[in-house]
Amino acid sequence: MNDLDGMNESLFGATQRPVDDRLPRIHQLLLEHFGQPAAREVRDPLTQFIYSLLASRTKTEVTDQVLRELRVRFGSWETLRDAPVAEIERAIEAVTFADQKAQNLKASLLLITQRYGTLTLDFLAGYRTDKIRSWLEQFPGAGPQVSAAVVNFSTLRRRALCVDAHHLRVTQRLGLTPRADAAMTEERLMRLVPAEWSAEMLDEHHTLIKQLGQTDCTFNEPKCAQCPLLGLCPTGAKTVKQG
Repeated sequence: MNDLDGMNESLFGATQRPVDDRLPRIHQLLLEHFGQPAAREVRDPLTQFIYSLLASRTKTEVTDQVLRELRVRFGSWETLRDAPVAEIERAIEAVTFADQKAQNLKASLLLITQRYGTLTLDFLAGYRTDKIRSWLEQFPGAGPQVSAAVVNFSTLRRRALCVDAHHLRVTQRLGLTPRADAAMTEERLMRLVPAEWSAEMLDEHHTLIKQLGQTDCTFNEPKCAQCPLLGLCPTGAKTVKQG
């Protein structure tokens, strides 16, 4: 830095990059459109882990029902862990890819027990968020979406953004992220997240984006003309113009 640069910096302050306020604007528009999301049932980390393993490509109400039925049928997560894969598969047959999820679920619960000595994830509260996520992602079927859900939605309540298929589609259409996987999309979106957003705020944002993906920004025949984000969406503007 030369003397003139130093003088300018001392007189006017360091040059700041323009603030990207797209996420707060999106959040506010979705709140106005959908209203405040219902409060989440905040589960312990292990229960959230089990739920998240089951939830991929499955409707929320189906996953909710399957989790309730697992509690009744097995009584404890240890009993679920020790059940044959075939029995677990029958118990979760309502979710998509039940055969693979049954194998992943049993294997993961066994590995957690082997590595910690008992079947719990409560101990994760003592670790940094990045360490928790990398540890969780070692288990079968547990990628970035599952680890983000566990740290953000459970009683751990850490800052993370759970990126599901709806989130991928919506953010790509909005031009917020290029076409990428969940991990890269989350990393890019977190650069846009205001520093003051809490874990609860990120949870709320996830819920609003998911709701938009389920109702307006659908995979087939998105309802761009009625979308609350039309004014911010290059894909929607192009679609409406062509229509």
